[in-house]
This record gives sequence, C-alpha cells and structure tokens, in this order.
Amino acid sequence: MPLFILILLLVSCSHAPPPPAKEAIPVSVIRVNPQPIPADFSFVGVGESSHIVQIRARVEGYLESINYVEGSMVEQGQLLFTLDQRPFLADLEKAQGELSHQKAVLWNAEQTKNRMVPLYAQSAVSQRDLDNSIADLLVAQADVEKAQAALYQSELNLGYSSLVSPVRGLSSQAKYRPGALITPGVGEESLLTTLYVVDPIWVNFNVSDNDLLHLRKDIASGKIIVPPNKQFRIEAVLSDGTILPAEGTIDFTNPAIQQTTGTMLIRAVLPNPKLEIYPGLFVTVRVLGAIRPHAMLVPQSAVVQGASSPLLFVVENGKAMERPVKLGEWYKDFWIIDEGLTPGDIVVARGVNRLEQGTPVTIQSMIPETP
Repeated sequence: MPLFILILLLVSCSHAPPPPAKEAIPVSVIRVNPQPIPADFSFVGVGESSHIVQIRARVEGYLESINYVEGSMVEQGQLLFTLDQRPFLADLEKAQGELSHQKAVLWNAEQTKNRMVPLYAQSAVSQRDLDNSIADLLVAQADVEKAQAALYQSELNLGYSSLVSPVRGLSSQAKYRPGALITPGVGEESLLTTLYVVDPIWVNFNVSDNDLLHLRKDIASGKIIVPPNKQFRIEAVLSDGTILPAEGTIDFTNPAIQQTTGTMLIRAVLPNPKLEIYPGLFVTVRVLGAIRPHAMLVPQSAVVQGASSPLLFVVENGKAMERPVKLGEWYKDFWIIDEGLTPGDIVVARGVNRLEQGTPVTIQSMIPETP
C-alpha cells in the first residue's frame, strides 16, 4: 500500500465522530420521607351467635300449640310453645285445696293449745296433754308450710307449660308438632327449638403464628404503635364490599396457638341491629387503630423485580440508579419500603420500564408524598 494512502487512513480515523450521548428519559418522581400512616390488618372472619339458647321442656305434657313463626326474630318474653295446661291447672287447684285444709288443721291445733294452757295452770290436765297439744300445733304449722311449697311448685309447673323466649334472637325450626308428648331432660327429646342472639354478634378470625411474631417484632422496633391498652377497633366488610357502619371491639383472644392450624383464635363483637351478619356468614375483618409512625411509601409502579430482589430507580445527579429494597406491607396503592431508602430520596414513580442503571433522566413531574 502506498505510504500516502496509509497516512490518509490514519488521519481519517483520528477524526471519527464520538458516539451520540443517550437522550434523557422524562420521568415522574416522588420524594420519599417518613410519614405516619394507619397500620390496618385484614383477616377472614365468620359470624357466630353471641348467645345460643336451647328451649327445653321442664315439665311433661302434650304440645298444644306453636306460637311463633319458625325462622323469625322473636322478642324477649314472647310466647313460643304452649303445653296442655289442664293437668297443671288441676294440680294447682288440688294444691290450693290442700293448703286450705292444712290451715284449718292449724287453726284447730292453735285453739286446742290455747285451751290447754289455762287448764294446765288449774291442774285440770296433765303435762303430757299440754305437750301433745303443743306438738300438734307444731306439726300443723309444718304441714301448712309443706302445702304452701306444693302450691308454689304447682304454680311453677303451670308456668312451665307456657314456654317464652328469654332473649331476643333468631329462632330455628320447632322440633315437634302439636300433639307430641314432650318430656323434660337434657337430651334431644326435650329440645323444642334453638334461639340465636345476633345483635350483638360475634365474628371469629384466626391470626397465624408467623403474623403474630412479625407484629411483635415491629412493635418492639417501633415500626408499629398499637392503641392504648390494645383497644383495637374492628370493622366488618361484607362480600359485596359493604362496610358495616358500626365498629366493634375485640373481646376475647385465645391464649394458646391451635396446633392443627398454627393460628390463634380471636373474637370480635359488633353491633348488628340490621342483621347484616348472620351466623356462618364469612366477612372481611379489618383491625384498626395501630399506626406506622415512620413509613416510607412508593407507588406500586415504582417497583421493579430485579434479578435477585425488588429494586427502585433513585435519581442521583440526573441519572437513574438502581436501589435494591426490601418490601413491606401494602397501603392503598403504595408499597411500604422496610429497607433500602433514606429520607429525601427521589424515586422514579413512572417511566421505569425505559430505564437501566445510569440512564439520564429529566424530571417531568413530582408526585405528592401523601397517598
């Protein structure tokens, strides 16, 4: 190759234009600073009657009538069943007659004793005669008391023949029809129906042992602050998204972890005047009242799944720099960042799909920090 051609080639290569600079990508960002937010927790719960009452017969008799609509709401004191009252009325009249008889015997014994006292003073009767009159008086008084107790028992039995509701609650079906012989006892043969108190209503839910341990660590580290005396508020959400207007409270926490499920049973009690929750109905239970005093929030769109961990793009000196982070819980449409950010960091919220490590960016808009 001639020497002048080689020199020409070398001169032309030394003046080659540099590669074009990367164009800055417009992005929307958010400045991250710690802020207090509610620390709410959601669980699946199921409704349960707060008071189950089994209506049982206390006396034997034939069922005469069913006085309520099965499955309806019954009021306290409402008549539910009536047994044939004629045998009980007869017993009551018999007891009243026996009491009258014993009162007459008592009166006679009192008169006899009153006559014996002056006669004994005149030595007209013996000491034995006086003692017998006093003993007859005491026996007559005891017989009157026995007759009064029998009369009271007869009145009770007559009252037991009319079974009324001791509570306000939902009724189940009647186990017997009119004409059936009802016997007292504790078995199934004495059960007439069951009532379920649903206002207030219990809602049971379970918390896993892992969630409990995580919560205790967050409380100990100050990431979560619980309400005074752990008086959490309870909110119930129906399957269609309806939120019950009245809030409840936690009234029972099982002290032991259930070995079969690895969960702890917690019971909430909620007002239920409109019967939105029935026993057996599944609802979403929201436990309210705790706060996260120093939460770091980024929008969902800011998080990118890296090769080994989630990451964000933080704007540093006009460039997008990758920042591995540890994700916490959800809050609305935001992620809570447990680790990886410092107060004041500017995080790319929108436009991350066009970024890579060191990409120049230009801030197009700033998203408000408070969600």
